[in-house]
Amino acid sequence: MRGVEVVDGPFVTRRQELGAASARSLLLTVLGEFVLPSGRPVWTASLLELLADLDVAEKAARQAIMRTADSGWIEASRIGRETRWSLTAAGTRLLREGTERIYGFAADDRAWDGRWLVLSVGVPENNRAVRQRLRTQLGWAGLGSLDAGTWVTPRVDREQEARRVLDELGLLAGSWSFVATAGVVGNERSLARTAWDLDGIERGYEDFLELVGRRRPRTDRQALVAQVRLVQEWRRFPLLDPGLPRELLPPRWSGSRAAEVFRERHATWAPRAQQAWVQLTADR
Repeated sequence: MRGVEVVDGPFVTRRQELGAASARSLLLTVLGEFVLPSGRPVWTASLLELLADLDVAEKAARQAIMRTADSGWIEASRIGRETRWSLTAAGTRLLREGTERIYGFAADDRAWDGRWLVLSVGVPENNRAVRQRLRTQLGWAGLGSLDAGTWVTPRVDREQEARRVLDELGLLAGSWSFVATAGVVGNERSLARTAWDLDGIERGYEDFLELVGRRRPRTDRQALVAQVRLVQEWRRFPLLDPGLPRELLPPRWSGSRAAEVFRERHATWAPRAQQAWVQLTADR
């Protein structure tokens, strides 16, 4: 691998569940981390060069750029034979929402008042596509499932987001929401383990800590590559981790340490990464 020194060794387990670092997702990370804050367009050649340092072949990088443009998130402007790319309004909104979720998630440590949001959702057994979309979208909203029709979260402020998901999927009729505290039957930590794969999430955090701990960027360019990979790997966790309060987490939860490491590495590498980005994207 080029661009940053990393000790060889396996990292991503459960690769499909955690999400592979595709060319397009790496491109979105670059756009969100560097193009969004500056608001300035970026040359095609600069994107190709950085993506090459991230082990993305030129053909795959060009396809990622064109697919992102086809999605309406970036738009081209030609200067002579060269092309520059700017974020569209839709792309700006998409990346801003993603950035807020990524960094807000890393800093989220709110107190919990002991209340739960409970959803009872009616989905036809034979409508597999809707069931999958429901699982994906409620999971992104931080809810976990006790069974096919019952969803919970200790973040009761997610109710309107959950309602929007049900409305978009045509599932409001036949669904109910409740806000309540637990009774004397059962254990809330056991409930959390039923609703979410906390062991699997923790293994993901431990993999993250192991990989990040091996990185020692020596140059500004290596810091730029390391920064992109850091954010790319971290951005998975807001989808996988529901952000449970401490009262519901196992002792010595690896996610807390991982969030600290993410913030520390990001702050340490950011100045050098930004300097390398400025040099990379200077008018060619």
